[in-house]
Amino acid sequence: MAKVTIQDVARVAGVSVATVDRVLNRRPGVRSVTVNKVETAIRDLNYQPDRIAARLARSREYRFCFVLPDRAGDFWERINEEVRTMAERMAGERVAITVKRVDVFDGELLASTLDSIGDVHDGVAVAALDHPAVREAINALAARGVTVVTLVSDVPGSKRMHYAGIDNSSAGRTAASLMGRFLRGLTGKVGLIAGSLALRDHIERQFGFEQVLTHEYPNLQVLPVRESRDDWRKLEEMTAQLLAEHHDLVGIYNVGGGTRGIVSALEAAGRAKDVVLLGHDLSDANRKALIRGTIDAVINQDPGHEVRSAIRVLIAKADNVPLIESQERIRIDIFLRDNLP
Repeated sequence: MAKVTIQDVARVAGVSVATVDRVLNRRPGVRSVTVNKVETAIRDLNYQPDRIAARLARSREYRFCFVLPDRAGDFWERINEEVRTMAERMAGERVAITVKRVDVFDGELLASTLDSIGDVHDGVAVAALDHPAVREAINALAARGVTVVTLVSDVPGSKRMHYAGIDNSSAGRTAASLMGRFLRGLTGKVGLIAGSLALRDHIERQFGFEQVLTHEYPNLQVLPVRESRDDWRKLEEMTAQLLAEHHDLVGIYNVGGGTRGIVSALEAAGRAKDVVLLGHDLSDANRKALIRGTIDAVINQDPGHEVRSAIRVLIAKADNVPLIESQERIRIDIFLRDNLP
């Protein structure tokens, strides 16, 4: 069957092509009865607008900015690489993507970076800190007509349009269920380490983990959470301290990044096989530690899916078309050494 064109829609609706274009792009000046005719024709013909062709025809370029952490780390380097790959791919579709890197643990600095983004941008994707200044900066962008998508970590009280990331509370509960099953029948303490308790994703993972482990596995005691800022060197020191202070330590859950520091400390202490270790994100270092057996399970989110989802949402908003919600749902993966991709 021949592809349905905008001319077909105009003919069936009994209007001009220019009127159909105004309806498709939600521009004013079209009577409601005419809008209904055009929308009916679109549904009846199953017309799918060629958004790329429309941008090329209008010489319209979308400009998006990704605001990402400036710290080193396997997961965020993968995110950054995915953004670079998509920027190259989307350039031919008149979508320009730039990256700003900033210390996202510093709320005032992150807010200042968001405030500096000019109106030349149609949309922003930000790895966000749940901080009052950041929330206000997101709201200010939205008020200026700039679409904001939060990436990996959310600010739900803000006027961001969409969150591209996993359900972090579910991820924490999943980690607790895995820990409880791995340690079934044993009694002891479980270390809990977060990158920052100002990051919403880390807070939600911690809450979910403590909720399940405390209520369903009374044989295990969760130790007070420690903050590492995802620095693997700090994680190495923290793990050594946990081992020295708690001889009955039987498990560690790392909510954030830098798990290789925990791996290093456990292996140096000869405790790699008797302390259950759960972490996030299937980095190269975590993959190797899984195979060696130092890490017992990795809870993973697909950085490529998250970046592509953020871009799809920003484009959908710019094109004024609805989202396909199921396409933007980021799943939680659980990897053991036996099912590594």
